[in-house]
Amino acid sequence: MMLLYRLVRLIETHSQALAAALLLKVQESEHTRDYRNVPAEELKERVYEIYRHLGDWLLGKTEFDIEQRYLEIGAKRAHQLVPFSQVAMAIMLTKETLWEFLRKESILDRPVEVFGELELLQLLEQFFDRAIFYAALGYEQTVSAAPLETSAASKSTS
Repeated sequence: MMLLYRLVRLIETHSQALAAALLLKVQESEHTRDYRNVPAEELKERVYEIYRHLGDWLLGKTEFDIEQRYLEIGAKRAHQLVPFSQVAMAIMLTKETLWEFLRKESILDRPVEVFGELELLQLLEQFFDRAIFYAALGYEQTVSAAPLETSAASKSTS
């Protein structure tokens, strides 16, 4: 468990650099081209907050906390006209950036350290899987409500 905390602290310490690296990946990827509709500073701040408080997200926050955050993100991206496939890709790039960092920075000398890293990887997988699910749910709820909002608006002007 001690290694898990050390790895999480390592990530949190480098959260600014990780957020900047992710922003660059999202801006350069053809798979996330509609993220140009999202202010760069907003995206960087969202990701920085996840990386900076990773320990809280993995060990302290509940499923409800993850649900609330990613329902909001999914809804916001729907309003910004970012296709959900690109939202999912941005979340996957967030995780990929983290993996690359851990591969580069992690020095495993003993089997117990491997188990600590595996524990972290399992927690990260669970977190990002839930992030994608709740972002999709928030996105779908926003998109399905849009025709109702448009219909109600057109009735009020008639």
